[in-house]
Amino acid sequence: MVSKARIRLSSTDPGDLNSICDEIGKIAEKTGVKLRGPIPLPTKRLVISTRKSPCGQGTHSWDKFESRIHKRLVDVDPNERFLKRLMRIKTPESVFIEIELV
Repeated sequence: MVSKARIRLSSTDPGDLNSICDEIGKIAEKTGVKLRGPIPLPTKRLVISTRKSPCGQGTHSWDKFESRIHKRLVDVDPNERFLKRLMRIKTPESVFIEIELV
């Protein structure tokens, strides 16, 4: 028997991520489902160092580029009405959603 639905959200934009978490909270409130979260998970930092000069001549100067991946975790009781409404949420392209029934 399924005891809970675990929703994992990840995005490079924390504003979009928080807005989706707010929408999930509103849906849970309307349907009367017990909600735990959003729990912020550690942010993953991807750092890339590249040489500024295209050739091997000159000074050894470097550019550093960084991308951050923000993650949230939401646990809810599995409810058919809630999950149907969750599937209809309009999400930005930067937000990835995983739903796992545990």
